Amino acid sequence: MDSSIHAMHQPSTPAATHPHYDRLIAAARELPPLRVAVVHPANEVALQAVLESARLGLVTPVLVGPRAKIEAAAGALQISLADLPIVDAPHSHAAADAAVAMALRGEVDALMKGSLHTDELMAAVVRREGGLRTARRISHCFVMDVPGHAQPLIISDAAINIAPTLEEKVDIVQNAIDLAHALRLPAVRVALLSAMETVNPKVPSTLDAAALCKMADRGQITGAQLDGPLAMDNAIDPEAARIKGIVSPVAGHANVLIVPQLDAGNMLAKSLSFLAGAYAAGIVLGAKVPIILTSRADSEPARLASCALASMVVKAARERLIKAVG
Repeated sequence: MDSSIHAMHQPSTPAATHPHYDRLIAAARELPPLRVAVVHPANEVALQAVLESARLGLVTPVLVGPRAKIEAAAGALQISLADLPIVDAPHSHAAADAAVAMALRGEVDALMKGSLHTDELMAAVVRREGGLRTARRISHCFVMDVPGHAQPLIISDAAINIAPTLEEKVDIVQNAIDLAHALRLPAVRVALLSAMETVNPKVPSTLDAAALCKMADRGQITGAQLDGPLAMDNAIDPEAARIKGIVSPVAGHANVLIVPQLDAGNMLAKSLSFLAGAYAAGIVLGAKVPIILTSRADSEPARLASCALASMVVKAARERLIKAVG
């Protein structure tokens, strides 16, 4: 698992340039607040993010971690935690274990990363005994709000699965499709990315892309149109697809981008963030509950959008529209 990407720089850009997040947060505010166990919110940044999400009615938080550190962070912010429950846990590992146990008992609907390392939280989540595994492979999705782009872009997997096999990519793709449906995207178009748009036996990612498309044809992946291999340009730019002579409902119009491995996804997401002014909201799917991954470097809209993602996913799962959690 890669935790470094969650420290991704969030550029300072006007809120008006991220309308997709505005709509997402507005939709989530129409739902009941999500019961969230916030794991080890032991610094000011982590705690402030939780309190802002609660103020907007997105979450009802339970703070899980060392009470003294949590209260010290609140003191530094000059706020009272009198109305918020705190589950005292001596350190970050214990906090992760306690939060996972709460999810298993049905006491919370989601987990939220506080000021601990992603690997610490995910170790408790994926534990075979007492963890939150399901039949699905656990995977991470970024929902990128790119200024000027007509729709949000879902990118997977850029944070958990380092070099996924074809079998693992099936779940990565299906989790991303489920997220797109939870976000109510009108059409889900999945581009399986590679460095080229032709199948080349010397480039394994092109073979995986072709196999995944055929699996979708056979009903092994459902809920979206798939195409690949596609290079990044002809996945999202209609003119690039036209010049290459690619006739496809996906080419040029993809809103889900599946990368061949983690390093490609890491570079893609960071490039969008640093060079295009994109915001990146992150969520982990494939567990019994969604897991909200935030970083102290995240912008406030990205933090709020990550909570909103979890709310939309939980609602879709309860309505049995998706199977990416539960």
